[in-house]
Amino acid sequence: MTDLLATYGNLINFLGINALLGLSIYATLATGQRSLGNAAFMGIGVYTTALLGMRLGIPFVLSLGLGGLAGGLTALLLGLPVLRLSGVFLAIATIGFGEVVRIVALNATPVTGGALGLNGIPPVTQTWHIYLSLAVVLFVFWRIRHSRLGYTWEAIRQDELAARNLGIDTTRHKVLAFAFGGILAGLAGGLAAHFTFFIGPNEYGFAQATNILVYAVVGGAGVFWGPVLGSTLITLLPEVLRGTGVAAGAIRLFVNGLILLLVILFLPNGVSSLFRRHKK
Repeated sequence: MTDLLATYGNLINFLGINALLGLSIYATLATGQRSLGNAAFMGIGVYTTALLGMRLGIPFVLSLGLGGLAGGLTALLLGLPVLRLSGVFLAIATIGFGEVVRIVALNATPVTGGALGLNGIPPVTQTWHIYLSLAVVLFVFWRIRHSRLGYTWEAIRQDELAARNLGIDTTRHKVLAFAFGGILAGLAGGLAAHFTFFIGPNEYGFAQATNILVYAVVGGAGVFWGPVLGSTLITLLPEVLRGTGVAAGAIRLFVNGLILLLVILFLPNGVSSLFRRHKK
C-alpha cells in the first residue's frame, strides 16, 4: 500500500478530490438545475481554507470546514436570485458569476496573490482526509436516495410544476440543494489547496466548470455514484493515454470531446446506465 501511494499518490488523491466535485454537481442536478458555478464555489473554498491557515494560523480541520461553509454560503446567496432561471439561462448566469470570482481573485493581489497565485501553502492534506470526506458524503447521498428528501428532489427534477402543485416548496429545496453542492465544492477546494501547495485564479474558471459538468454527463446523474464514476474515468484518461505512448496534453481535449460525444449519442443517461440496465 505504501509503495502504491508513493508511485500513484497524486493520482489517487485527485481521484478522490474530483469524485467530491462530481458529487457537488450531482447535488445541483438532483433538482434539475444545470449550473456551471461549482468551479467558482471550489475557488472560494480554496482561497478561504488556504488564507485562514496561512495568514491566521487556523488549524487545518477548522479552516477546511470554514472553506466548505464559505462555498455553501456563497451558493446560497447566489441561488436565491439565479435559481429563478432555468436551463441555459441558469448556466449563463453561473458562468458569469464564475468569471466575477476569477477577476476578483486576479485583482485582489494583496490577499490572493493576483495572477501569481499563492505559494507555500502547508502540505497537510493526506489521502485519508480525502477518502474519509468522500466516504461520509457518499453515505449521506445513499441515505438521501430513498428518503423523503430524495423523493422530493426527484419530483422537482421530473416536473417542477407538478411538484409545486403537490405543495412542495420547490424554491427552498432547489436553493438548499444548490448550497449543499457549494459546500462539497468548497470542501474539495480546501483539500486540493493543501495538497497542491499552490493555487491560482485561472484554475477555477470556465474550463474547470465544464470539467465538473462533464463528470456528471459521462458518468450519469441518475444516481449519486454516476458523477463519481465519470470523474474517475476522466481523471484516469491522461494516465491511460501516457501508458499507450500518447502525449496526454496534446490530445486530451480531443479525446475528452470524443468521449462526451459518444456518451451523449449512445449512452444519454451516462456510463452508469450500463450497470443499472444489467442489474435490471
